[in-house]
Amino acid sequence: MELRMKPLLVSHRWVAREPDWTVAAIAGFGAGGILMLLELLFATATGVDPWRTPRLIAAMVLGDPVLQVQGYNLSVLIAALVIHYVLGIVFGFVLGALIAPFHLDSSIALVLATGAVFGAVLYLFNFYVVASALAWFIELRGWTTLLGHVVFGMVAAFVYRQLERPTG
Repeated sequence: MELRMKPLLVSHRWVAREPDWTVAAIAGFGAGGILMLLELLFATATGVDPWRTPRLIAAMVLGDPVLQVQGYNLSVLIAALVIHYVLGIVFGFVLGALIAPFHLDSSIALVLATGAVFGAVLYLFNFYVVASALAWFIELRGWTTLLGHVVFGMVAAFVYRQLERPTG
């Protein structure tokens, strides 16, 4: 295993540096899985139907009638998983595209802070901008969802930093 040493003083202005797209996809996919587990944990801890969040996500593609389904439904779960992981990968790409050119991966603290801010902005985008078109997302607004998105961003950023390959 190769150890990477980052210089102590790194300029954080934009430089033409290509993100590692494969690693960004892996980071987004993995962080998306952790976010799903946190959503399940929060739902269980607060007594909310654990299948409600997958229904809300699946409704993005399957439409409003999915919201009337109660309990476990395999097709709803599959749709929710596909949507969740695809969005996780897309947001992993966005995060990688922010981290690489600004050298926001120069330290673990900086990349974790970047991920936390990214997760908070992602929460605001999803539950205030997207929710204006998909009104059923409004019910997911809250501190647990915000915390989940901050953790998503931090995990994705950390995994990206740890796995990125040096560019030459």
